[in-house]
Amino acid sequence: MPSRDSMAMRRRDLLRHGALAAGLAAIPARLLGAAVADPALKRITGGAVPIGADERAARLARAQRLMRDAGLSAILIEPGASLTYFTGIRWWRSERLTAAILPREGSIGIVTPGFEEPSVRESLAVEGEVRVWQEDQDPLAVVAGFLRDRKLAMGPVGIEETVRFFASDGLVRAAPGLEIRPAAAVVRGCRMIKSAAEIALMQLATDVTIAAYRHVAARIEAGMTPADIGAMMDAATVALGGNPEFSLVLLGEASAYPHGSGKPQAVRAGEVVLMDCGCAVEGYQSDVSRTLVFGAADKAQRAVFDQVRKGQEIAFATARIGTPAGRIDDAVRAYYESLGYGPGYSLPGLSHRTGHGIGLDGHEPVNLVHGETTPLAAGMCFSNEPGLYRPGAFGVRIEDCFYMAPDGPRWFSTPPPSIDKPFD
Repeated sequence: MPSRDSMAMRRRDLLRHGALAAGLAAIPARLLGAAVADPALKRITGGAVPIGADERAARLARAQRLMRDAGLSAILIEPGASLTYFTGIRWWRSERLTAAILPREGSIGIVTPGFEEPSVRESLAVEGEVRVWQEDQDPLAVVAGFLRDRKLAMGPVGIEETVRFFASDGLVRAAPGLEIRPAAAVVRGCRMIKSAAEIALMQLATDVTIAAYRHVAARIEAGMTPADIGAMMDAATVALGGNPEFSLVLLGEASAYPHGSGKPQAVRAGEVVLMDCGCAVEGYQSDVSRTLVFGAADKAQRAVFDQVRKGQEIAFATARIGTPAGRIDDAVRAYYESLGYGPGYSLPGLSHRTGHGIGLDGHEPVNLVHGETTPLAAGMCFSNEPGLYRPGAFGVRIEDCFYMAPDGPRWFSTPPPSIDKPFD
């Protein structure tokens, strides 16, 4: 997933909070109308099946087994994908702490401000005890009280890896003598392995993104800006039933820099259009990049495109159950270096990792990067994006995600056969 400019973030947040009309009002009418009025753009996510109670119960049971194996008595989790994963709660982080405590046994505990309790309960999808704190109270004291009452304060408490310092430090202060430890092994041990239900939602999100790409690519015009194209992509995504997450568009020389440039850009004949876009369905994300040329591609553009496609194929062929994740990056990089790129992460060449994990977050552990020793296992999901970048000229990134089946990798989206057919 790329970095996002402020307008892209604003569109995403408006869509997420239900202010769809306000968000789409900022999109030029001629671009929005092209998406909304097109009869081919019909919602394709109507069959999406939300994660059910049985699966959430299985997630907690697995976490509790891993906690016992790790010698942890509980885990503290703040709002974000991990909180949603285990509890269903969709919330945000602020100075007012909302958190979940996953105990080694028994039901989950939720701590939240008193005035937020009704709203937090709306998305709570598991059995749990909700304890509140008032504005003049210490929320970590409430967390500590839950641990004491459930006889969990004697053992080490795991801290989910994205929890902020004030929360972990405040817990130790509220429960003197409490030992805290990293909980990454437990949380990753659950979230990295996707179920069939999760993979089905990710497939729907990818289907939306590919369909939106097909719609938008045919409507790109000379002189359009990245914002124009991104607006079309967002509108098409909404019409197809997805929630836009990001729509990065890089034109011409800007495509040589993986997350773009602040210089003015416009579509010009013979120049690269690189799009890196994704959406969410029931919270599960897609991440697909496509590179095309507006007009006719030249010899150099075709050559680099074909090299990146070969890099993708090498990554896919290397991804096998039990293979260390870093070996995929090594295989791609060895091929690129044989062509004269690099070495390593040097430019011109592949300046970033070959891929990243994906699920409820656009970027999740683990990465397909040199030195990563985690073995691939069935249910893991990754992006495959071994781009090549030539500073001062152009770049090519083709990105398709895959998941690991017991017999090997399976694509969420099929890589394009050529620069002339970027969506076939």
